[in-house]
Amino acid sequence: MKINRKSPTAAQKKNRPQVWQIILIAFFIFYMFLPILSTYIFSIATRWDRTIFPEGFTFEFYKEATDASYFTTSLRNSLILSLSTILVSLIIIIPTVYWVNVRLPKAKSILDILMILPFGIPTVVLALALVQVYNGTPIGRSPVLLIGAVFIYSMPFMYRPISNALHSIDALTLTEAGQSLGASTLQVMLKVIIPNIYPGIISGSLLVFATVFAEFTLTKLILGARFKTFPLLLVEYTRINGNIAAAFSVISFTIAWLASLLILWIGKKGQGSSTQAPHAH
Repeated sequence: MKINRKSPTAAQKKNRPQVWQIILIAFFIFYMFLPILSTYIFSIATRWDRTIFPEGFTFEFYKEATDASYFTTSLRNSLILSLSTILVSLIIIIPTVYWVNVRLPKAKSILDILMILPFGIPTVVLALALVQVYNGTPIGRSPVLLIGAVFIYSMPFMYRPISNALHSIDALTLTEAGQSLGASTLQVMLKVIIPNIYPGIISGSLLVFATVFAEFTLTKLILGARFKTFPLLLVEYTRINGNIAAAFSVISFTIAWLASLLILWIGKKGQGSSTQAPHAH
């Protein structure tokens, strides 16, 4: 029995990546990963300044990094700052974006412009302005002011994914359907809207976490050494030992990566438990 195999059509051949495209993508990936790989190698290199390759390898710098003073405290402060900012962002941005999309659609363009402003305000200017305004108040020079500052700085990273997720669903129809069944606006948002925009919430949370965890300028200018975070400890050791600073960079990157995986896992669990949420068709 003879089997006739279909030859690839012209469209299939056209969609196949060409050799130059594969080379270009491979070069881009290599270019993006080269600094990370170099940092990893430098953190375990005994000496790497006289030859193109390291002269030896050791994990002693990681031991010195973890034994450093304020290592645990700075790591804890960075995690608290990042998670607190995510929580504040979710509490403020989700209801605001939902209300604008459902009740005040004409104000959406104004909200889009406001969410672009943090990109145009240097962190130095933002920090000095907040310190001057809130100096002498109970929250002046406190972690509360720092959380507010990093929230303003990271607003666009949470706003855009949530806004895009809301645009992908018919929020107005879902709201009217829920209210016609006797649900309040808060119930509709918690039980209908939020389960439908889980991907946007997770994407925004990941971006905010990565941004805040590595934030240096705002923390340095608002609180200084009174609230030492991981980036402050890293910069401090760049003046002492580059290898230890590289070890801190690797630890920071690894923790951020593991925290991102944890956020994704929590998001998938939450999305799985909300599969019964109604959708608008």
